[in-house]
Amino acid sequence: MLFYNYILINNNRMILFSEKQHFKQWWLWLILLSLNILFIYGVYKQVICGEQFGDNPGSNGMLISTCIFSIIISLFIAIIRLDTEVKQDGIYFRFFPVQFKYRQLKWEELSKTYVRKYNAIAEYGGWGLRIGLFGKGRAYNISGNKGLQIETNDGKKILIGTKKPEELTSALTSIEKYKP
Repeated sequence: MLFYNYILINNNRMILFSEKQHFKQWWLWLILLSLNILFIYGVYKQVICGEQFGDNPGSNGMLISTCIFSIIISLFIAIIRLDTEVKQDGIYFRFFPVQFKYRQLKWEELSKTYVRKYNAIAEYGGWGLRIGLFGKGRAYNISGNKGLQIETNDGKKILIGTKKPEELTSALTSIEKYKP
């Protein structure tokens, strides 16, 4: 049974579709984990054991700062998420923690809303919060190659990535808001 059949109530607005996405790419976490282990080992070897770390070692302060920065970046990426909701009165989304509040797009402001396949690298230069190349508009995506394409009445384009394209299409269709 599709998610839109389970109607949730939130602030007196029915939620027809809800999705929360996190960065889960194994290669990203392998890189971050490797860097963190390398810097932690470097701090241990140079600061605690008193041995030089590397052929051209930096100062202890620089090594500790780099280690802390690497850990903070990893934690930041761990808490990033893309929240998307389709409700009776519009589409809500946020790229947390960059956006704390949901951005609402009311149905009457939108001329097109449909799910499509896209190429994140070619069209938007990658994943995350992006400004598209060649007039593609903005993109909010975490992974994958499917997203909700939105075009506003004033011509602005927004793409919101989804891992649930069928459910999102069904939710939009059920309220007659699927407009390619």
